[in-house]
Amino acid sequence: MKLGTRESSPLMRPMHRIGLRPWYLQAASLASVGLCIRLWIRAKTVDQDERGNAERRALFVGLWPPMIWLIGQSLEQEQ
Repeated sequence: MKLGTRESSPLMRPMHRIGLRPWYLQAASLASVGLCIRLWIRAKTVDQDERGNAERRALFVGLWPPMIWLIGQSLEQEQ
């Protein structure tokens, strides 16, 4: 690849072709932040035996926003 040129990603082309737009993924990223917060608050209301699983679920969902946001950014660069 020459300096200053950019090849199209083989993963982003099909996403763009099926109609996926960057703002969809950015909105999904923000929604997953809200879901993570909701799950974390809910984890504080369950009994002690279930609290560990509920907190792990909230942390797992908390890993989604950066990944989804970066996929949206990559898709935006594709356009």
